[in-house]
Amino acid sequence: MRGPVNQPSPAAVSGWTPIAEEAARATRLKHPDRMFPRPTHRRVITVANQKGGVGKTTSTVNLAAGLAMHGLRVLVIDLDPQGNASTALGVDHRSGTPSVYEVLLGEVTVADAAQVSDQSGNLYCVPATIDLAGAEIELVSMASREARLKEALSDQALDELNPDYVFIDCPPSLGLLTVNAMVAAQEVLIPIQCEYYALEGLSQLLRNIELVQGHLNRSLVVSTILLTMYDGRTKLADQVTNEVRHHFGQTVLTTVIPRSVKVSEAPGYGQTVLAYDPGSRGAMSYLDAAREVAERGAEAPR
Repeated sequence: MRGPVNQPSPAAVSGWTPIAEEAARATRLKHPDRMFPRPTHRRVITVANQKGGVGKTTSTVNLAAGLAMHGLRVLVIDLDPQGNASTALGVDHRSGTPSVYEVLLGEVTVADAAQVSDQSGNLYCVPATIDLAGAEIELVSMASREARLKEALSDQALDELNPDYVFIDCPPSLGLLTVNAMVAAQEVLIPIQCEYYALEGLSQLLRNIELVQGHLNRSLVVSTILLTMYDGRTKLADQVTNEVRHHFGQTVLTTVIPRSVKVSEAPGYGQTVLAYDPGSRGAMSYLDAAREVAERGAEAPR
């Protein structure tokens, strides 16, 4: 790590930062024909995989940033007690900050807890603080414990922020927080790394999704699979990619995210890779993936 965590931006939230200006030039995002299409309806997407280290949080924040930089309003819900999504988006998540913990308890609204990321005026984040670590235990005794986040993300509550996309970043587990995320969402996005153990535990995740579909959220679908950490130097990466595409077909995005040092470095500076190094392979790949997500959203039936 080459820099301090949560390094503050030198510019105010209300305007473009120098880094965002660089990203604008690199991707020509000021041109109207480069703006991404709005979805046919607000999309609430849970990003889930109980296996750690697959690029789940990285994919959440970079897809969100890509969409926001191209004219869409995006809200990220950081539901992981580690707060890594909050760090990457440069928002305050010290203990005592209004966070998703208070949202789950019904003490504050999503709009009250949301902060604007310093990387785009269109990008909001409800942060996770260390208080969230004990939330699963507290939720056990609560009424409608699996639907606390769904209640907090009602249409009326979200209308205050009016996001086109809501991404929910889950912890690397299949506990009550992840169940809350799946009950609150319409879609699940699963990042899968292009490595030997990629499919390990995936059947368990799919079984849990089926259970949620059967008992708690019949409208939930696995809409998107994103292949991450692709290393073109290995035959194994191609084998995993081909196997995933064979099993899941059009659900898999065409774009594959390469293994990238820049992607790994960016959170240490409190940034997404799109802000940290917008010309890197990792940034361009996430931008392409965000474009695919947006195009699919524009074509999706209501």
